[in-house]
Amino acid sequence: MLRKRTALFVCLIVSVGACRAALGQESLPPAAQWVPQDAILVLQVSQPQALLDVASDPRVIAKVTSAPAYQQLASQGDFQQFLQVVKILEATMATDWRTGLTKSVGGGVTLAACPGDVVLLMVDAQDADTLKQLHEIFLSFARGEAQKQGQPDRVVSAEYRGVQGWTFNGKEAHAIIGNRLVLASNAEALKKLLDLRADPKAASLQGLPAYQAAVAAAGSDAAANVFLNLAVLKQVGPIKEALSDNSNPLASLLFAGVAESLKASNWLSAGLKVEDDTLALRAVVDGKAVDPSGAAAFACPSKSDQGALPNVQVPRRIAAASFWRDLHGFYAAKDDLFPDRTSGLIFFENMMGIFFSGRDLTEDVLAETEPEFRIVVAQQQYEDDGVTPKLQIPSFAAIFRLRDPEKFALVAEEAWQKAIGLVNFTRGQQAEPGLVIDRPTHDGVKYTTAYFLPSEDKEGGAARYNFQPCLAVVNEYLILSSSDTLTNDVIDALKKEIANPTGALGGTHSIVEFDAVQLASILRANQENMVRKNMVDKGSTKEQAEAEMGLLLSIVENIGQIKLDIGSEEGRTQATLQLKPNLQ
Repeated sequence: MLRKRTALFVCLIVSVGACRAALGQESLPPAAQWVPQDAILVLQVSQPQALLDVASDPRVIAKVTSAPAYQQLASQGDFQQFLQVVKILEATMATDWRTGLTKSVGGGVTLAACPGDVVLLMVDAQDADTLKQLHEIFLSFARGEAQKQGQPDRVVSAEYRGVQGWTFNGKEAHAIIGNRLVLASNAEALKKLLDLRADPKAASLQGLPAYQAAVAAAGSDAAANVFLNLAVLKQVGPIKEALSDNSNPLASLLFAGVAESLKASNWLSAGLKVEDDTLALRAVVDGKAVDPSGAAAFACPSKSDQGALPNVQVPRRIAAASFWRDLHGFYAAKDDLFPDRTSGLIFFENMMGIFFSGRDLTEDVLAETEPEFRIVVAQQQYEDDGVTPKLQIPSFAAIFRLRDPEKFALVAEEAWQKAIGLVNFTRGQQAEPGLVIDRPTHDGVKYTTAYFLPSEDKEGGAARYNFQPCLAVVNEYLILSSSDTLTNDVIDALKKEIANPTGALGGTHSIVEFDAVQLASILRANQENMVRKNMVDKGSTKEQAEAEMGLLLSIVENIGQIKLDIGSEEGRTQATLQLKPNLQ
């Protein structure tokens, strides 16, 4: 009996202690409950450690600290002062900066942009004591700086709804509530935040159905997510005009589906995931992808197995893009898409009529193409016995899939030769060298090319030697290329693809890939020209121009590889952006 009473007494003591501890530290609701419903943009980092692990990766730190821009910054007095502050913080808090940063923001970060240039920031520390200690340190710094500048009243505090608020500069306003730092761009914004905190039933972002749907779309495993209130944002003048502007046929062709979805959407959600060395950002909107009966149906595959083909893999590739676009449907809907056709579009139609011997562009030319077409850009490889231009321009190629290659190949050949003839006629009028047409063969494929004869007047580095236009047909694929080398590479790639078909990516209508390391290679090849141009355009010294060029190369090389996929899933448009930085 005594043992039972003793055990009951101990349980009561423990329960009372736990209640006191719970009362001593406020249980905080989600940060979104303190954000107004009219917020335009909200960024939430729910897994800060995942992003901190990426930032503190030894390879990332080595890349950053070895960059010329960092070394230049590190030599400046302001940066040295910043490092000194970091050392003081480490000594005061008895920890290193990585651990201190994790403790300070490890609970999550929320940033919100609201109408009226209001910005709210909420940071949840792993524990309240660390946050309070940091605040005391920065409060001491702020008071010291205010005293030095003769403005001791600049650092003040006041109480509102039982919360002690502070300002260090008379503009921002902040407070600490439990283990959460709340900071606003002005005192009125902080008061409104505290009003929401005091009334859990008030209309906050947390209770907005659009926000709830956007967070669910981002996925619970996202390290960070973004909510964009499109219903509000679309009313902003420049954005409203951009979405309603359809005067650019090329933009309408490439971004069809995306623009239509944005117009029909009330929100955009994006979730960021960290997968090994790759950052993947997936964005979704709530509007329908494309109306199958609308003018933009040319960008919407009608079957689940239809979509863009994988990008072409060639050596020295800088960029590649693959699209599912019904070119016949696109141009057939031109009167709906472009009711006021531009002079540029009319000129294009007239030129196509000349090249294709009066054939109807819509029914006799574009109708011969399948919806899949691809583009590839690669660094050129110049022949040892040829001419290497002083200014090296990447080569590019467009690849179309034909409905009836045997019928249309000769039509395309005639149009291509007419275009070369027009170029030669124009250049002849200006007393400039023309193109010579040839019919070489590569791996059994006979194609047509045109090239400039080598110059004998020491003009050997002229930019025209970047261009050797070609036309080739491989099975059902028509290749239009700017160089002979790339034509051969594309022929090789298509033959491999035909031998081992992978099929279209169902539901995906656009794929874009970019290799920044390969881009940096061609920038280096043109470094001398770019330095010279910088000196002429900006009046820089050679040393300044070289330093600026070095910074650009460093940034580009470290970007690594980028891939963007755009398509639809369950009727919603979605896009996935993958970034794999160069950590080698």
